[in-house]
Amino acid sequence: MTIDYSPDPAPTAVLVLATGDTFYGIGIGATGSAVGEVCFNTAITGYQEILTDPSYAAQIVTFTFPHIGNTGTTDEDEEATTDAARTAARGAIVRAAVTPASNWRSEGELGAWLSARGIIGLSGVDTRALTAYIRDNGMPNGVIAHDPDGQFDIPALAEQARSWNGLVGADLAKDMAADAPFDWRQARWQWKDGHTDQDGAKRVVLIDYGVKRNILRNLVSSGLAVTVVPGTTSAEDILALKPDGVVLSNGPGDPEATGEYAIPVIQQLIAADMPILGICLGHQMLALALGAKTVKMEQGHHGANHPVMDHTTDKVEIVSMNHGFAVDQASLPDTVEETHVSLFDGTNCGIRLKGKPVFSVQHHPEASPGPQDSFYLFDRFADAVRAA
Repeated sequence: MTIDYSPDPAPTAVLVLATGDTFYGIGIGATGSAVGEVCFNTAITGYQEILTDPSYAAQIVTFTFPHIGNTGTTDEDEEATTDAARTAARGAIVRAAVTPASNWRSEGELGAWLSARGIIGLSGVDTRALTAYIRDNGMPNGVIAHDPDGQFDIPALAEQARSWNGLVGADLAKDMAADAPFDWRQARWQWKDGHTDQDGAKRVVLIDYGVKRNILRNLVSSGLAVTVVPGTTSAEDILALKPDGVVLSNGPGDPEATGEYAIPVIQQLIAADMPILGICLGHQMLALALGAKTVKMEQGHHGANHPVMDHTTDKVEIVSMNHGFAVDQASLPDTVEETHVSLFDGTNCGIRLKGKPVFSVQHHPEASPGPQDSFYLFDRFADAVRAA
């Protein structure tokens, strides 16, 4: 079967799945081709933050909201902290043609922004059909291609998608993370003042597996000083910095693959009675370090409108998510308590180690696509750091 949406004028871009299913559209952004895992994101805002999130490495993002690009782009909304992370996402797929930006904060158009980063865009696609395909069949491997002349070798692109190894077993964190330590002082964006620098009394070390800037900003806004170290840093080198706490960042890829070098470090930090906060990939690897297992999800969770129950407060929060792997609830040892669950499908979204200030969440508490329901987690961590 070939899904053929042919726009007018003639198509200049295409998405070809490993099955041969093909979606035609109009190219925007960079030209050429890129292979990746195709997912869908249900957020209606924050497309620039999504496309600069290092956790989207090797993925092609389909936006279910039809009007993407109409607020333009601005450097203030950048989430990546390294050059590699700035081009983590391999493609963007949207329904409607990108209109001229209309926003007082805009510094440029989305198409030009994508071109400057080498990210291929595909507009004019029936994203409802593509989303339904992913819902029914899982996240497929695919190739997104943009040629202004509209010349595509569909069988060759399908073969390229089939031959790609995918995300299972892939350690992508090492490619997204910083290659040298650095300090971070920038706090959350505030009306009129924008981002300001702050100093904290307690210092935490964040292990970078592909961190988002707003995680760093929220830690600073909670009164902490932050030092970022590469994901391959040893426990000895981290403890030599004499941190008051440690953060395990978000990041892309298979947690078991990254965990080959990260898990022994995390276990040593737990043994050192260090307050620890894990986020997304950091959550998954903390669970692995505590004896649990992770599994690959069919569709994953990607969006800004996911309801999660916090069992520690009996409150429901609306959160942002971006993950294709999850912690296997049945594998959690008796020493670990489940703190958060998704109200969409019941999957695990948070844990804590009983008797120690060690906890993590699957969702992204730093994201604020309207609600700021999860900012309390940074204060909870900061309180644990100060208490320790």
